[in-house]
Amino acid sequence: MSAHELIPAADAIPVAWGWLYFLLILTFVLHLLFMNVMLGSAIMAFIHDLRGKNTAVSRDISTKLPYTIAFTINLGVAPFLFLQVLYGQFIYTSSVLMAGYWLSAVGLLILLYYSAYIYDFRFDKMPGSRTFFIGLSVILGLIVAFLFVNNMTLMLRPETWSEYFANRSGTILNLGDPMLWPRYLHFIVASVAVAGLFQALMAKLRPALPDREKRIDQGMKWFTYATVLQIIIGFWFLISLPKEVMLSFMGASGLNTTIFLLGLAAAVFSLAFGFTRRVWPTTATIAATIVLMALMRDLVRVEFLRPYFHPSDLKLIPQYSPMIVFFIALVLGLGLVAYMLNLAAKTGKEG
Repeated sequence: MSAHELIPAADAIPVAWGWLYFLLILTFVLHLLFMNVMLGSAIMAFIHDLRGKNTAVSRDISTKLPYTIAFTINLGVAPFLFLQVLYGQFIYTSSVLMAGYWLSAVGLLILLYYSAYIYDFRFDKMPGSRTFFIGLSVILGLIVAFLFVNNMTLMLRPETWSEYFANRSGTILNLGDPMLWPRYLHFIVASVAVAGLFQALMAKLRPALPDREKRIDQGMKWFTYATVLQIIIGFWFLISLPKEVMLSFMGASGLNTTIFLLGLAAAVFSLAFGFTRRVWPTTATIAATIVLMALMRDLVRVEFLRPYFHPSDLKLIPQYSPMIVFFIALVLGLGLVAYMLNLAAKTGKEG
C-alpha cells in the first residue's frame, strides 16, 4: 500500500489557509516562550538542588513554576487546534498510531503539576525531599516533550504508517527517524537557554534584589553556554534532515534559505550579547530567534509533506464569524492574563 493511500481525506476550512497559518505560528510562539521558561527553569532548579547551591534562585523558580506550567498547557491548546485544522489528516493519524503513549501525556502532565505545587508549597518545610519533587517534574516534563516530538515527526512520515498493520496496539514511535533525537535535544537545550535569560531578566527588573548582579551573571551564563550547545545541536538537526529538505534551507528555496540565515544571524547576535551580559539586547534578539525558528520548523513540515499535501490544497467553505470571535476572545483573554499577572506581582510584593 502506498503512502498516498494511507492519508485520510482533508476536511474543509472556514477561512483562507493563510489566516490559520498565521494563527498557528502566533500561538505556537506564545506557547514556546512559556514552555521554555517552565521546563528550563525546572531543570535549573533541579541542578541547583542537587548541588545544594543557589537556594534563593530555586525558591524563586518554585513560586513561578505553577504559573508557567499553567500558561504552557493552556497556550498549547490553540496551536494544536490550528495544527489539526491545517494538517488534521496527518496529526490525527500519527496520534492514533502512538495512542497508548499519546493519551498518557494527560496523566503525566497532571502528575507534573502536582509535583511542582508540592515543590512550591513545601519548599522550606520539606528540604530533604524537595529535590525529589522537582526532579520528578523535570523527568515527567522530558517524557511529555519526547512524546510530542515523536508525534510531530511521525506525522511527517506517511511512508512509515504501514507499520500499523503489524502493530495495532497504539505503541508505534518514530525511533528510526534520524532527526528525532537532534530535534528533541534542540528543544530541551533551548529551554535551558531561555530560562537562564528569563532569570537574568527577572533580576534586572528588581533593582532592590540583594544579589541582583550575581543573579544576572549566573542567568546569562546559563543562557550563553546552553546557546552554544544549542547551535551545535541545531546543525546536527539540519544535517539529519532528508537531503532535499536540507538543501531547501541551503539555497534550493529562497524563502527557506532566507529564514534559516536570519534565524542563524539572530542566534549569533543573541550569543554575542549574552557573552557581554547585555540583558535587553539579548532578550530582543532571542525573541526574534524564536519567531524565526518557529517559522523554520513549520517550513520543515511543509517540505516533508510537499509530495502529499500543502495547506493551500484545502477546500474553502467561507465562514468568518468563528475567526472574528476567536480574535476577540484572544485579545480579551490576553488582557485578563496581563491583569491577573499584575495582581499576582503586587500580592507577592506585599507578602
